[in-house]
Amino acid sequence: MKYVYPAIFTKEPEGNYSITFRDLESCYTCADTLEEGIEMAEDVLALVLYGYEVDGKTIPEPSNPSDIHLMENEFVNYIKADTMKYRKMYNNKAVKKTLTIPEWLNEEATAYGVNFSQVLQEALIQKIGVR
Repeated sequence: MKYVYPAIFTKEPEGNYSITFRDLESCYTCADTLEEGIEMAEDVLALVLYGYEVDGKTIPEPSNPSDIHLMENEFVNYIKADTMKYRKMYNNKAVKKTLTIPEWLNEEATAYGVNFSQVLQEALIQKIGVR
């Protein structure tokens, strides 16, 4: 799934940034530079939303940035997150599946040198429409 949420960037007296997402519980990070802050915000947002998905939690609607009260040292920036991309990057551990196929099909596929795991992965990706 793809999401976009407003993040509140707070410029700290030391020059670094604190970043919070008021719509999501325990979703915050910090960084030394603005560029790093955007990267860190994307990562923490994907991590937290992935956790919501796995736990079956309701994902709240993003706030309207104009409704967010800001202090003098704060600004709002939209941050995007792609939880499918996050899953592929960090949750790519192989799992064993047992399946059955007719013996004749197994013999023919083995004779052709078919990689059963690869075929199953490709078929599942096509079936569920994941890129």
